[in-house]
Amino acid sequence: MANNFPKLHNATWPGIVGKGPDSEPVIAFDTMLKMTAAAEVNGIKFDGVDLGLLDPHVNVDMDDDGIKKLADQVGSYNLEIGSLVAPIWGGPAMGSKEDRKLFVEQVKKSCNIGKRLRELGIRPSGVVRIDSACSPHDWAKDPAGNTKLIAQTFRKACDVAADYGERLAAEGEICWGGMHSWRAMIETLEAVDRPNIGFQADMSHTLLYTLGYNSPQDRLLPENYDWKDRSVLKDALRKLTAALRPWTIDFHVAQNDGTVFGSGSHDKTGRHCQATDPNGKLNVAEDAGFWLRDENGQLTKAFNHICWDGCMFPNEVMMKQQTWNDILATLIKVREMHGW
Repeated sequence: MANNFPKLHNATWPGIVGKGPDSEPVIAFDTMLKMTAAAEVNGIKFDGVDLGLLDPHVNVDMDDDGIKKLADQVGSYNLEIGSLVAPIWGGPAMGSKEDRKLFVEQVKKSCNIGKRLRELGIRPSGVVRIDSACSPHDWAKDPAGNTKLIAQTFRKACDVAADYGERLAAEGEICWGGMHSWRAMIETLEAVDRPNIGFQADMSHTLLYTLGYNSPQDRLLPENYDWKDRSVLKDALRKLTAALRPWTIDFHVAQNDGTVFGSGSHDKTGRHCQATDPNGKLNVAEDAGFWLRDENGQLTKAFNHICWDGCMFPNEVMMKQQTWNDILATLIKVREMHGW
């Protein structure tokens, strides 16, 4: 019998991230919904979408009528809504008092939307995703002090989120200060010390944790690692997931070719690849099991949906239906191997 869980979601924010005036045009929200709803593999379709509460797709300041319209719009494609991305980049979590106040305010608005979507019956699962909104370079000027500030801001954000019955997931990505390595991420989460904080694992970004970008001392793969030797990669992923899995409350399926791009020596970030990219370093379906199963191979069932995240694809790629069918096929393989 086919597995029903985890539900399979697509992300809408790749229509915005990396797009804009100095790049390619933003792909409209409705277009992202349409492409997601049209994807089908052997009669199986996407169950839902995870949303970035980002203009021009979704306005975090919308009123209750706007939230209802959003629910109707997504529901009209027979899709559910899962995790939400809070637009917290106006004020870094380790910034000035005003910065930190703005950060918490944006989380509050996002949690209000999340709660209403749950009440409207269209959001059966999901979290609100945050990050530190600052670079590793700036964080490194005062690691202990800045981690303390980030934790303080996150604590306030968690307390606000709890009022709305929401959990916050900190995104593990090497471009965010205090979250730029697996060890820094754990230190930040432990410092927050709230029951409704957790980790959002993205397979593309967490692969870069093993390579020690922005934090060479936390590298888990040897220098000049030969990617042909899967056993070494598996050992590194085992160590990584043993440390972070207990914190993981949201999960992105993704592929990565092991390279980074960005500006300066610190502010690098991961490169999402297409599901079928021949340069991809992960065996996506198999390696998802490191996150979805515990060290004894038992399913954790820690989240009821998983989401594909593929930012920075060219518009030409994103406007091909085959792209989304390939992504859906990959998610189906993950569920066949590690679902219930």
